[in-house]
Amino acid sequence: MMLPTQLANTIADPRAYADGEAIHAAFRTVRQTAPLAQAQPDGYDPFWVVSRHADVMTIERQNDIFHNGDRSTFLSPKEGETMVRNLVGEPNLIRSLVSVDGQEHRDLRGIVFPHVTPKAIRAWEDSIRVIAREFVDVMLKTNGKCDFAKDVALLYPLRVIMTVLGVPPEDEPFMLRLTQELFSNADPELNRLGKGIGEASAEDGLKALMQVAQDLEAYFSEVTKKYRANPTSHVNSLIANAKINGEYLNYRQMMGYYIIAATAGHDTTSNTTSAAMWALAERPDMFAQIKKDPALINAFVEESIRWAVPVKHFMRTATQDTEVAGQKIKKDDWLMLAYQSATRDEAVFDQPFEFRLDRAGAQQIAFGYGAHVCLGQHLARMEMRILWEELLPKLKSVELAGKPENTISNFVCGPKRVPITFTLN
Repeated sequence: MMLPTQLANTIADPRAYADGEAIHAAFRTVRQTAPLAQAQPDGYDPFWVVSRHADVMTIERQNDIFHNGDRSTFLSPKEGETMVRNLVGEPNLIRSLVSVDGQEHRDLRGIVFPHVTPKAIRAWEDSIRVIAREFVDVMLKTNGKCDFAKDVALLYPLRVIMTVLGVPPEDEPFMLRLTQELFSNADPELNRLGKGIGEASAEDGLKALMQVAQDLEAYFSEVTKKYRANPTSHVNSLIANAKINGEYLNYRQMMGYYIIAATAGHDTTSNTTSAAMWALAERPDMFAQIKKDPALINAFVEESIRWAVPVKHFMRTATQDTEVAGQKIKKDDWLMLAYQSATRDEAVFDQPFEFRLDRAGAQQIAFGYGAHVCLGQHLARMEMRILWEELLPKLKSVELAGKPENTISNFVCGPKRVPITFTLN
């Protein structure tokens, strides 16, 4: 079955994700009428929309049958994917952990994995708490009114991941700007061209992304020299000095590793933290409940991850003829793992459009699942838990002071403005 063109266009449209209601309505229709169907938005090759929680997990379990890197790992128009292949000889502009498969993925993941397990990151808790207190103090000095997204949620996770990586504080604005330009290339407020959808050619948009990638690569080339000369325990040093079969990572592997760690390492947590405050400011009863019982903070963090689903999708490519939920999938078919939909699947989550703290039995998969599950998920949870532990006891009340706004993007995105007012205890 092929989805109606209008519905397919909505699923691909970055503006629908910024709207929120539009994309949720579209995926609700898909789940109810055609939960595993093909879509062909204008300008795109056809792809399967995998809208249900169970089907996403089925595909994530089968990494030999569904590859990340055979085509673009995120939804890309025909023209864009062709241009990327012509430029770099691969379907993805950046060769990172999320766009490789098999042994290469296992080898690359193994470089950092032992350092980001729940046990390993306990050593970072005290230093992260110091950072959290710094940003809580900044917020509390704003006289009861701030933009939580810009003043706290963007900057706190940035400081944490840059500290873990070994990036000095003076370089943080540079890394933030390039992260926004990379992930928010459809948003005129944040992309390099300052132009919205349809205002710039696909070629100009790709050139701008290439420039962002080149700026990041130039920066990390110097990082490599620094940490090979003087190795440390920082993650950037691990990447710089990592070897596979006795050889340093090749240029694209190494640059892709730096870039995914530095950008996804804070943007996803920022988006979730902003969305959590938005939800809290709209729910005074929940705010009071967590204030009364701080043990609920872990549940609050977990539900905010499901609620925000900061990575809206990843793409997979079938390596052979197969079947998912009774639907025949052909070799080379392209599939969208629609986390935006799976995290609202009515078959798994009771009242999925309610923010609830009692979902202990339901597995949210906003961090992905299986071999490609987010490498930094435990650090992200720790960061958010510590921030709320430090902030909430100091607040007497919090509410919205205007209308929040989301980033225009169909890939990695979340609130870019969350204006709030608050009172202190």
